[in-house]
Amino acid sequence: MLTWDYPPRATVGTAAHVAGLSRALVDAGHDVVVLTITDRRVDPDEPPGGPRVLRASIAKLPWLPAPEVIARTASANHSLVALTAELVRAGWTPDVVHGHDWRVGWAADTLAALHGVPFVLTMHGTERIRHGGNLPQGAPTDINSVEWWLAFRAQRLIASSRFMVEQLVTAFELPPERVTRIPNGIDPALWDFPEAEPVERDPLVLTWGRVQYEKGFQLLARAMHLLRGVLPDVTCTIAGRGSYLPELQTQIDVEGVSDLVDLPGFVPDAELRKMIRRAGCVVIPSLYEPFGLVALEALAARAPLIVAHTGGLSEMIAGTGAGLTFEPGNPDDLAECIARVLTDRELADSLSECAEALVRQTYAWDAIAGSTAQVYAQVRDEYAGSS
Repeated sequence: MLTWDYPPRATVGTAAHVAGLSRALVDAGHDVVVLTITDRRVDPDEPPGGPRVLRASIAKLPWLPAPEVIARTASANHSLVALTAELVRAGWTPDVVHGHDWRVGWAADTLAALHGVPFVLTMHGTERIRHGGNLPQGAPTDINSVEWWLAFRAQRLIASSRFMVEQLVTAFELPPERVTRIPNGIDPALWDFPEAEPVERDPLVLTWGRVQYEKGFQLLARAMHLLRGVLPDVTCTIAGRGSYLPELQTQIDVEGVSDLVDLPGFVPDAELRKMIRRAGCVVIPSLYEPFGLVALEALAARAPLIVAHTGGLSEMIAGTGAGLTFEPGNPDDLAECIARVLTDRELADSLSECAEALVRQTYAWDAIAGSTAQVYAQVRDEYAGSS
């Protein structure tokens, strides 16, 4: 399994998915080797009982100039392939190569070809979707070209939602049978709370993630302006780091809610879980979201949840009773949903109860690993039959 992001270098999104999936596959009896990159001089110790993790140090690579995103990434892929040299000398060979997103595509395709095994690719998102279907010239267009190439090199694509499946089939003109939906997973035990812990929630609106424009945090700032006169005690925390942080701070200042909205930056998992426990609601205001791992974490923590009715977010919540949805990009609709949840304890409790049931039935890692292993078996049979 190949991934650019993996803990502790990154802990959310693709990194969290690969970590959870690889460990669940090991628990099910599979032998998993994870190839990833590190920007540390010394690799961290891995938790016992998980996959073997090999890391290529990008600190030692002869990098090209910073603007050359594609070339820099492709250069690191050579080092990912080289990580397997010692394993190959010891007689190791994979049964399947599973890559995650375009940044490890060259290495995944090369290793599959070298060992004569199928290549499975999970697309966690695409450049075309991230840019609303209108690709700017430069790196986004180039990355889209790499994604096109990978879509036809992989024997099977995996997407986390029906929305993403449809986007891949349409955008890359793929036969529907080549794309399989397997949702992201989560370990509910990580989000359990001791019964002795207080459950009284504060009028706190909480969200977290990468601070990028498409995450919609600027809408939440506007919604907080609208709520000031409706809920006098309401506060908001937007946790995370990202390139849009200066613009978001400007928007908060313009809306006159800098006294209500806190931007603490990165928040460690243990502290984040405590914040979720006392938050009156969690809001995911994304303009675009192929799945929404943050929403899944909120569900696992049994937080009253409000999400934008877009992409994988609406698919996750629709018809489950586990959250409210609002029109994407509409701060008035968002503010109305927040007011409903914070003022109606019965509604909030109902959302929490449905969230717990939804996670345990649909998104536990053992179920996700089982579905992924079935894909591996299918593509191995198909690959053997075509050889």
